Order: sequence, then structure tokens, then C-alpha cells
Amino acid sequence: QVQLVESGGGLVQPGGSLRLSCAASGLIFSNNPMSWYRQAPGKQRELVATITSRGNTNYADSVKGRFTISRDNAKNTVYLQMNSLKPEDTAVYYCYSPFAPWGQGTQVTVSS
Repeated sequence: QVQLVESGGGLVQPGGSLRLSCAASGLIFSNNPMSWYRQAPGKQRELVATITSRGNTNYADSVKGRFTISRDNAKNTVYLQMNSLKPEDTAVYYCYSPFAPWGQGTQVTVSS
């Protein structure tokens, strides 16, 4: 069964950090690009970051210099390190593979 399971979200103060994890199962992880998306209340889901099978990365302008996407192919896991968090980063974060259904997501709330 192909599955993506996100974890690591929570409540953090502005300027703080979180690291999200996404464990993949049931697919050939190392061959696939992986992405992180987010969806804030009342807004469309948006692409945050992508990492190719070779490790090349791309970021939304709104998170460049603050977020880092990485992957560990031995663990079938993709990460999103989020630093200097802002209230506007508050959203449900989802990881994405073209060959897997959406997971449940993990809630990130940035608030004082």
C-alpha cells in the first residue's frame, strides 16, 4: 500500500524552528521527486519546496533562505527544516509524491 505519513508539526513562536518529516512506504522512494505543500485556512494548497531524486531543490519565494528540504533515501523519508518561522507560515503541511495519495498532513501554527 502506497502511503505518505507526515509528522513534526506543532505550535511555535515567531522566529522559532520546526522540522517536519514524511515517511513514504509502498513506492520506489529513491527514484521519485518529493515535495512539500501547505494549505492555510481559506486558501488554496501551495507548493513550498521540491527535491529531485538527485537532490536538486527548489523553493517558493516566500520560504527561500528560511526552509530547507532534504531526503534520506535509506529511510524513505523527506524532511522540511523550517527556520525563522512567521505567522503567515501557519498551515497544514503535506508531503507529495506523483505516485502516492495525499497524506493527512501535519499542522504548523506560528503564534505568540
